[in-house]
Amino acid sequence: MIKSFSDLDVYQLSYQLSMSIFHLTRGFPSSEKYSLTSQIIRSTRSISANIAEGFGRRRYHAEFKKFLIYSAGSLEESKVWLNFAKDCHYITMEQFNIYNAKADEIGAKLHRLYVNWKS
Repeated sequence: MIKSFSDLDVYQLSYQLSMSIFHLTRGFPSSEKYSLTSQIIRSTRSISANIAEGFGRRRYHAEFKKFLIYSAGSLEESKVWLNFAKDCHYITMEQFNIYNAKADEIGAKLHRLYVNWKS
């Protein structure tokens, strides 16, 4: 039974992705600190944060779903930043594929949660 946002599988996966990205960006050039590094950390953190905020409003069906949409938007933004990191050669193609696959898995779970959520 789901009692907390942290019980949601999609929350756990998105939080793990955010932490992995945080550690990954420690290897980015310092010149990216206030641009790419900041943006990708912010957008990946926003995925799990929006799930949590929406869960807090779950008794209002439309409100919860709205935050799941915000979360999905942050996920897509994060994928753009991953592309920049790959194309700037800050991450390898293998790393890109791993993180992109995790993002796709989170996206699928977000969609299922959105479609199947009952208030």
